[in-house]
Parts: sequence; structure tokens; C-alpha cells
Amino acid sequence: MRTSPFPATLRRQWSADLTTAQLYALLRLRSEVFVIEQSCLYPDLDGRDLEPGTRHLWLEVDGDPAPLAYLRLLEEPDGAFRIGRVVTARAARGRGYSRRLVEAALSEVGKTDCVLDAQTYVADFYGSFGFVAEGAEFIEDGIPHLRMRRSR
Repeated sequence: MRTSPFPATLRRQWSADLTTAQLYALLRLRSEVFVIEQSCLYPDLDGRDLEPGTRHLWLEVDGDPAPLAYLRLLEEPDGAFRIGRVVTARAARGRGYSRRLVEAALSEVGKTDCVLDAQTYVADFYGSFGFVAEGAEFIEDGIPHLRMRRSR
């Protein structure tokens, strides 16, 4: 894993191992960015955060419970993994934190297929990890997206 010029500790928890305070902090960050900042009303609480196979990855500064960046890694019924809810706090952007999280998630899935629905403006970012667009652009919650897959 690459060293970041802005130190942060990588945390990884299975859904069952999250404390109430950790889950609250992660959901709060998602709400602050996706709902408030992006002005997007959507059902973020989709029931998948607490599935047994769900892994939560985030970066934090030691001693500060507020996550700097976060992503959710799901096991899909077809055997693929799904990366989702990739988010970075406004004050922490531009430090490579999303890259660090995606690298960590991909190291967890190994050679297993991985899919995601990328906001179109960050498709090149995911392309740098080997993700390739599948199908046409679509609108989800008023935001253009591309379904992307990384196959091994």
C-alpha cells in the first residue's frame, strides 16, 4: 500500500464488528457529502450496511473518530464484489485517500471480479485501477453514472 503524504490510519471492519459510534460516524460522512453537499435525496440506508459479508473501510487520524474517507465493500450473489459509497470529507480531498481505500478494497477481493457504479466524472479514476465501463451512461438519483467492472 502506498504511503500518503497526509498520514491516516486504515480501518477495516466487518459489519457485525462495527460499534454504534463507528457506524454513526460513517453514515454521517455519507450523509454530509451525498445528501447535503451533492443535494441528492436518495435511500442511502439500503439495508446492505449490516449484511454479514459487508466490509467497511475508512481512513482516520488517530484520536479523531471522524472518518476522512470511506468505502463499502459488498459481496454480491453472483460471487463478484461491489465497491460503493466511496466518499471523502470535503476538508480531506486531494490527499489520495480515495485511491488508498480503493487499493485496500482491491487487495481484499484479490482476483475476484469487482463492480461499481461510478459517477461519470470519476470514471477515469476507476479506470486507473483496471475498471472498464459496461453499457451506457445512466442517471441515478439525478447524477450521471457508469457501471464499471474489473475482471481478473
